[in-house]
Amino acid sequence: MKPATRLNHPPAVGVPSDNRPLVAPIYQSVKFTFDDVEQAALHSRGGREGFQYSRISNPTLRQLELTLAELQGRDACIVTASGVAAVNLTLLALCKQGDHVILFAEMYQPTRYMVRRLLARYGVTHTMLSIEDAEAIERALASTPTRLVIFETPSNPMLKVADIDRITAAARAHGALTVLDNTFAGFHNHGQFDIDVYVHSLTKYAAGHGDVMGGAVIARRELIDAMQADFVVIGATLDPHAAFLIQRGLKTYSLRYQRQCANALAAAQFLETHAAVARVRYPGLQSHPQYSLARRQMHDSGTIATIELRGGRDQAQRFVERLELFPISASLGSTESLSQPGRLMTPRDLNAQEREWAAVTEATVRLSFGIEDEADLIADLKQSLDAL
Repeated sequence: MKPATRLNHPPAVGVPSDNRPLVAPIYQSVKFTFDDVEQAALHSRGGREGFQYSRISNPTLRQLELTLAELQGRDACIVTASGVAAVNLTLLALCKQGDHVILFAEMYQPTRYMVRRLLARYGVTHTMLSIEDAEAIERALASTPTRLVIFETPSNPMLKVADIDRITAAARAHGALTVLDNTFAGFHNHGQFDIDVYVHSLTKYAAGHGDVMGGAVIARRELIDAMQADFVVIGATLDPHAAFLIQRGLKTYSLRYQRQCANALAAAQFLETHAAVARVRYPGLQSHPQYSLARRQMHDSGTIATIELRGGRDQAQRFVERLELFPISASLGSTESLSQPGRLMTPRDLNAQEREWAAVTEATVRLSFGIEDEADLIADLKQSLDAL
């Protein structure tokens, strides 16, 4: 075999069945092949297991999907190129012209954009509410035939806790699906509820190191099967190497999340005592308006604490700029702590009533806690607050 041919048809290396790699390999291949046409045709008809094209399925992606589905307590999952892709593909796959969606002012801004701008172009209507107003949710479901209710809990960044039982019961009673953006709570939370579809940004806690993007849609098998063809055609497929990095990150997910929660709770308790802080939002504090609800619904209280500073916008800006261990950055869930002032999170797409529901002000600061030493983090918060 001449060099040019050999370079494109390298020698195959098989692994004996009793000599498996401890870490699964990365299947960094777009294409897969069968030994004969009949087997390829059988696979294309769903008559046998296997892989054909990585936009449709890939062994590395499949391992990640199986892992995440089990973590969330469901039996099927599709991974996507980003968390936003997971949300948007779910909405596109589940909605059609004439459908109605209920969403909330406290939600992630790209989700609001997708429903209010993109889906609206194709005849999908919506109702915007506050996640705190369960009675309004029930009234909307009773008065308007609704395809789905999409919400998140705890909300970003004000950490409002939705009453999941009440929302899912109302949705089920009126034939609506529920879609929960479960990114903030994590895969180990909320699996016990009657949620139809969970969406996650894998960029956050799953990957855990701020160096890879991904998303996941998790549901019962029949719903995933119904959405699969739309996902494949749209093509927001996760790359196998990114899937490998996320699967590797998941090995320390539980350890990281426990440490981050412990840091967040300790810091939130300290922040409540400081004179420069007007208010602390953390579901693990008894001062949180939905403390009892959070205790019932979640196994922990999360890794985010959000504060309001007494001095408004100027103090919020000075506070984050003086912090040494909390870089100013979007996103969350990775090993390092981060800060984000309200000035960078202002929901400009909302009207006055909706902004009041969202409750983000220029005195707001969202703190995402990493795995650093607890005492160091509190000392850093203290020196910056004291300087105010």
